[in-house]
Amino acid sequence: MKNPNISKVLKAYRKLNNYSVNDLVIKLEDQNLPVAPKTVYGWESGQTQPDADTLLILCKIYHIDNILGTFGYSSSADDLSLSGEERNLVLEYRNHPAMQNAVKKLLDMQ
Repeated sequence: MKNPNISKVLKAYRKLNNYSVNDLVIKLEDQNLPVAPKTVYGWESGQTQPDADTLLILCKIYHIDNILGTFGYSSSADDLSLSGEERNLVLEYRNHPAMQNAVKKLLDMQ
């Protein structure tokens, strides 16, 4: 059963890490996983999905620690369901640690 979040998350994380498709192909080759650029486009468009081993390698490349949560699998009723915009905000927040204190101050969280 396909998870529609996988394609969206893979594309978002590739862009957040400032990787082109060709950059990712090179990084996957470094992990002994040669793929063609069209394979990456297929994953990101939802036409195909990477197998579990490949997905774990992609998570390593993208520095995704909470794999289940990132791809929309929740094991707790307390987990939030985020919209695409909210997910992008969280990803950008994590990607800009120098701005996190300013964001907390703006949101009156300090």
